[in-house]
Amino acid sequence: MSRPAAPFEVRLVAWDEAREALASVRRAVFVVEQNVPEDLEWDEADAVSLHALATADGVPIGTARLLPDGHIGRIAVLREWRGQGAGDALLASMLAAARERGFETVLLNAQVQALDFYRRHGFSAEGDVFLDAGIPHLAMRLDLTRSGRSAPRD
Repeated sequence: MSRPAAPFEVRLVAWDEAREALASVRRAVFVVEQNVPEDLEWDEADAVSLHALATADGVPIGTARLLPDGHIGRIAVLREWRGQGAGDALLASMLAAARERGFETVLLNAQVQALDFYRRHGFSAEGDVFLDAGIPHLAMRLDLTRSGRSAPRD
């Protein structure tokens, strides 16, 4: 597989502002690639969450969201862009936004196959593995008062 040549950028957006772009990435990653049913992918949290959108030459390549309660979720990067820092940049933008909003802790439910990614960013796992949309997950937590460092790039 050839590596994309264009650099990417990440910006914070509202759902109403960038719904089509955000949905295109989530549909490709979660619905098509991971077989998450459409009715489980979309929820009322989208409209009230802050979203991060990664683009390359204006084309959507990644997404993430920060819910009003401090949960981070829906981090997705198109397959051809994985391993190039887009996931790191998306997560870093969500952590910065959480800090700006005064959160002391952020939570997320990580797919088990992505645990190492989140651990590199300082998250620690809690509890037992559970299924979400048929995919094994673990709850993870990051104390923002003890992790002022910026996220590493992969």
